[in-house]
Amino acid sequence: MEKLDYKKVFKDLYQPKAGPHRIHVPPMKFIQIDGHGNPNDPDGEYSKAVELLYTLSYSIKMAPRHGTAPLGYFDYVVPPLEGLWWLEDSTSLDFTDKSKYCWTSMIRQPDFVNEEVFDRAVQLAQKKKPELDGAKARLVTFTEGLCVQCLHIGSFDEEPETQEKMNRYAEEQGLLSDLSDTRRHHELYLSDPRKADRAKMKTILRHPVRIG
Repeated sequence: MEKLDYKKVFKDLYQPKAGPHRIHVPPMKFIQIDGHGNPNDPDGEYSKAVELLYTLSYSIKMAPRHGTAPLGYFDYVVPPLEGLWWLEDSTSLDFTDKSKYCWTSMIRQPDFVNEEVFDRAVQLAQKKKPELDGAKARLVTFTEGLCVQCLHIGSFDEEPETQEKMNRYAEEQGLLSDLSDTRRHHELYLSDPRKADRAKMKTILRHPVRIG
């Protein structure tokens, strides 16, 4: 049976058209980890969170090899890394000081993943990499709802240009920004920043909105 590749099947979520457009994002399961600080710090919280996310995600994907395939299991491609971002001072608009970043790093999981499957993956990950703190991870159903979405091509530091296009589109469509403590700036990473040419990196940007 062919592997399920979420990027190919759910093109509206992972292969959007270049310009800003509205999208209604359905509820999905994720493993999430919260953190704080500069994501570029090689010894910071972010790099450890990403390592833990991938360790857990691949532990679940490879469950049949360990004789623990859960009910309803199917083979699939692990979906891309995603992140929710905000500043510790919600009144600030200065995104240049990355040490002030707060984030939730996350990876989508198949629907068959429940708390039992997740707990088993945490146990396996802790045995494999005891230096990782599995207690920081959680399994959630994340409901995002109505958003404006756009494919950004280029470095992360150039994102404000794309965000401005998204803001103009939202205004033209009669949509209001709905960024809040529960609805965040969202990024989906289609390129590996460690390997990709910065000018060609692909990142999906997603902003929560509401009808005005």
